[in-house]
Amino acid sequence: MTQKEFEERIKSPAIQTMILSHQIGGVAYELSKRLNVSPARALDLFYRSQTCADLHNRNTGLYLYGNLYIADEFMLECQAKQ
Repeated sequence: MTQKEFEERIKSPAIQTMILSHQIGGVAYELSKRLNVSPARALDLFYRSQTCADLHNRNTGLYLYGNLYIADEFMLECQAKQ
């Protein structure tokens, strides 16, 4: 497979969805450790957040960052609500 073929395949919507799902799982796992809640509860909290909405919005560029940074953003969002 050439580099160009690889780049074309990685742009497929199905591949992008898989990558985002994997990233969200990693963020939820990190949040479960930080918040001392189950991964399922952390995932629920994350899905209800603006941070998650921003992650899904490619215009924000948040999808380019790592799980720890995204978890930090979520924590900042929660602190701002208090």
